[in-house]
Amino acid sequence: MSLVFAAITPHPPFLAPNAPAEQKKKLKKTASAFTILERELYGSYPDTILIVTGHVTAMAHAFVLNASPKMQPNFSETGDFKKYPNFQADTRLAANIKEATHRAHLPLQLHHSTKLDHGSSLPLFYLAAHLPKVKVITIGYSLLPPKDHFDFGYILKDALLHTTARCALIASGDLSHCLTSDAPGGFSPAGKKFDEKILEMIQSGNATGLMGLDTKMVKGAEECALNSLLIFFGALQRIKYIPRVLAYEHPFGVGYLTAEMELQ
Repeated sequence: MSLVFAAITPHPPFLAPNAPAEQKKKLKKTASAFTILERELYGSYPDTILIVTGHVTAMAHAFVLNASPKMQPNFSETGDFKKYPNFQADTRLAANIKEATHRAHLPLQLHHSTKLDHGSSLPLFYLAAHLPKVKVITIGYSLLPPKDHFDFGYILKDALLHTTARCALIASGDLSHCLTSDAPGGFSPAGKKFDEKILEMIQSGNATGLMGLDTKMVKGAEECALNSLLIFFGALQRIKYIPRVLAYEHPFGVGYLTAEMELQ
């Protein structure tokens, strides 16, 4: 197995490179957790980082893989138009993923974008700061049923079995956007329930339970992490790991979870 690192990260715009210092101070726990992950990732000597996020070019009935040979972190959504160094894509592993998905009869669409979405850019900015030569693959989830996402994760695992590259897997996503009255989605009781359920299932190792979450609660939470987590934990099936939650906070009404699955 070529998986050497697995982690869950949020992608708060308040930690973007050009974000005001006052905002960054409110996310000290997350920033500290990112520092820990950066050290752990560096020590795992990865050749390739796979990031699963919902902020690539989304498709309702297919998963998406960025097939561009070069990708550049992009923070234009926060008003930062600086050009950051490019990452090379792992084209061989991308081909393996495409072939494995085809064999499993799961829909996968390729798209080509040299600009990384912020769901990929922010984790890479912090976690790959000292890995300039690491290759990158970005994968977008779909609106297909939860089990399809879990199965797609298992397909990723199959593709990893056919590569000699040392791979790191990151699920990028934010939990509920409805935790306070001034949250982006306003306040909803479903938000707190959703975040509590996610934390409980991750800490207890009940990854399959993610597929059975109440749909009304999920919708009410207005999250962008569940499908990334389903793919992530699908890829960890039959792999021994110890869940380690590094940070959870919501100073802006959005749940930001940072965790590492310590591979055994």
